[in-house]
Amino acid sequence: MGKGQKLYSKAKQIVAGGNMLLSKRPEMFLPEQWPSYFSKSKGCEVWDLDGKKYIDTLMMPGTNSLGYNYEEIDEAVKETINSGNMSTLNAPEEVELTERLVELHPWADMARFARSGGEANSVAIRLARAASGKDNVAFCGYHGWHDWYLASNLSDSKGLDGHLLPGLDPHGVPKNLKDSVHPFEYNNLDKLEEIVKTKNIGVIKMEVYRNKEPENNFLHRVRKLANEHNIVLVFDECTSGFRKNFGGLHKLYDVEPDVAMFGKALGNGYAVTAVLGKREVMQAAEKSFISSTFWTERIGSSAALATLKAMDKEKSWEKITSTGESINKEWIKLSQEYELPITISGLAALTTFTFKSKNALAYKTLITQEMLKKGYLAATAVYVCTAHTPEIIKTYLENLKPLFQTIKECEEGRDVMRLLEGPIAHSGFKRLN
Repeated sequence: MGKGQKLYSKAKQIVAGGNMLLSKRPEMFLPEQWPSYFSKSKGCEVWDLDGKKYIDTLMMPGTNSLGYNYEEIDEAVKETINSGNMSTLNAPEEVELTERLVELHPWADMARFARSGGEANSVAIRLARAASGKDNVAFCGYHGWHDWYLASNLSDSKGLDGHLLPGLDPHGVPKNLKDSVHPFEYNNLDKLEEIVKTKNIGVIKMEVYRNKEPENNFLHRVRKLANEHNIVLVFDECTSGFRKNFGGLHKLYDVEPDVAMFGKALGNGYAVTAVLGKREVMQAAEKSFISSTFWTERIGSSAALATLKAMDKEKSWEKITSTGESINKEWIKLSQEYELPITISGLAALTTFTFKSKNALAYKTLITQEMLKKGYLAATAVYVCTAHTPEIIKTYLENLKPLFQTIKECEEGRDVMRLLEGPIAHSGFKRLN
């Protein structure tokens, strides 16, 4: 065992849940073998506690589209630290950041800032409920860990299974929240219309895009439905924002929400999220108590301003989209060469492939295991950053190719379980042993 595995064994005994984020649990990648912790990072390179360097093609959980340890952003943060991060008075950067985000999204009038996606989602729900005067929410997509969202599984234990993470038990969620939130499928307008007609919906909350494009003007029809029924439309762009364009992805589809949230890429690794919205919704913050100590710290807003400046300079969304599209083409070539059907999903900059096989999760684990030996933090997804140069991607694909050959052999009868040196990776939320 390396230092990282040893430390994680200790963490599972004293850190509730093992760590702070499900998608960074070692069990999600390579149980018992994952390096688990890092000592430093730069660009798309990561060093573990034993000093071994890896090329990171995962870039989990998608916060650093400009790469790790980006100099101009870090310098802006250091300047903020030197000037003082907290005081009795407020940070002027939050006003400047609001102006910049509203400039990028002219439909919006006001903003509110938090430090995590889950917080931003809960703030948006509170504001939207207060503005609409109705409690019930129709939603599509993944929106965090808070009670309002997990309440979906009080009505149906598998209500959230089609929205990114299966197996999310609503333990600890008040039972009286049952039937307050109602899931609908992306591109399924009939289902949404049925929910709206029968459930007294005040808020429609959805991701603009996760795994597939809108069909039959889906987003425009959702906007029209919301207008007709006095419903607040909320777009969760914590993941999709600033990936394919400079701002919210909804701009490309020419659909304006009432509220939108941004996170992950907004601070390039520093904690800042934004809730942006129309005045009539956002002013509900003056009636409903929404307040938190560390939303007033200065680093998040300073990092976001520097990140926006760096993105604009580099045209980062163009670079990461182009890189992701080239990766998709090469995955398809490998799939065709070895006659291994795959499904590709997600934005090009957040691309994922899945083998169409009953052993898909075992194959994903095998890829992670073998790529780790070659010096890569890799699986069946690539979250692209600007530090992923063509040469880095070329070498990554060259190392991946022999594993397609091995998986082809497994599809023809070779036992993949005999190739794995530990348990299969988890596919969703599970209790730790």
